[in-house]
Amino acid sequence: MRSRLLSWGTLCLGLGVLFAFRALALIDATGLWSDELYSVGKSFQPDLSALIAMLREDTHPPLYYLVLWLWGGVLGGTPVTLRLLSWLAYVGGGIVMLAQTQALAKEQGRDPWRSLPIGCLLAFCSPYPIRFAIEGKSYALLVLLIALAWWWRRRERDGLYGLALALASLTHFYGLFLALAAATWDAWNRRWRSAAAAATAAVPALAWIAYASDYLLSDRAGSWIGVPDFALFEDTLARAIGLWPLPKLAVLLVLMWALRRHGWNWGNRLLLDRSAVIPSLLMVAAVVAVSFVKPLAFSRYFVVLLPALLPWLAVQAGTVILTPRPRWFVVVAFAALLATWWGPGFAELDPLQPALREQDQFALVSRRTAGVSNRYSPRARL
Repeated sequence: MRSRLLSWGTLCLGLGVLFAFRALALIDATGLWSDELYSVGKSFQPDLSALIAMLREDTHPPLYYLVLWLWGGVLGGTPVTLRLLSWLAYVGGGIVMLAQTQALAKEQGRDPWRSLPIGCLLAFCSPYPIRFAIEGKSYALLVLLIALAWWWRRRERDGLYGLALALASLTHFYGLFLALAAATWDAWNRRWRSAAAAATAAVPALAWIAYASDYLLSDRAGSWIGVPDFALFEDTLARAIGLWPLPKLAVLLVLMWALRRHGWNWGNRLLLDRSAVIPSLLMVAAVVAVSFVKPLAFSRYFVVLLPALLPWLAVQAGTVILTPRPRWFVVVAFAALLATWWGPGFAELDPLQPALREQDQFALVSRRTAGVSNRYSPRARL
């Protein structure tokens, strides 16, 4: 049994490395798309004061752009250095999530080698992490910081937990929403030190909101986000599990029902709490509810759920013990799933694929509109 688990773990580790380095190989394969150009325009400024002034009129908090400004000052402001920061954060976040998976499995009295291979596939090969692995935006860094926050929360290191949450809150406002949800949940359970750490972590981001309130509290902020609808759910699901999300969801629900009938306990409250799944789901419920009044829910932003959900899923999957025939069925199903992740999962990153990054590939637009007057709308920040 141990040798089989080690072989399975080695195979999954190899697949994770293969996916990660394929993403790295594509780091300069496509031109920057519009959101990445905004990152360039905001971050690669000649002086810090100009950057701060510009960020006061932006939808997101400042930390990622400050880090990118320093990063570009050291390595140079190029598309490769822009995306390399995200790739390093993607690798770091995956490693932290694997460490969390191992620790949670041990806490549950399980063999970590039953969970780590699945955790490796989810952290390094699934569509959400791959999609943002080489994108010049804050999402990979955000996942790394939240993964660190949940790691320190589980270890009850309140100072480091609060620091990681504060940095996540200053990277993206969904980090702030997670901090407030975690503070509420821990206060409800009378874990006062943990609740205080999370509440304190929210203060810097709240101070930034006050500083940039003229823009952030206006109708201009997040004006592209609509009210929640079924398309939001479907798009988020597609980002999470890839091609054909609704049929895949149906298969997963049937599988969970079958496992539940055979004694699989997927509702372990201690594991849900220790992995931070509960505060993460509370955040989602609050954001969706508020979005019917002030739209905040956007499928890209739900990447913040990965640091809680992936270790939890891996540990839960590691508790399933199958006989040989069902085991082979699961292996074949996983192979088919990985095939949909390997091909379509890289479609927006690979110039040989027909898909374009968010349907907004700047270099392609530039070539097709060469010689046309008024090719671009005015963008002072660029």
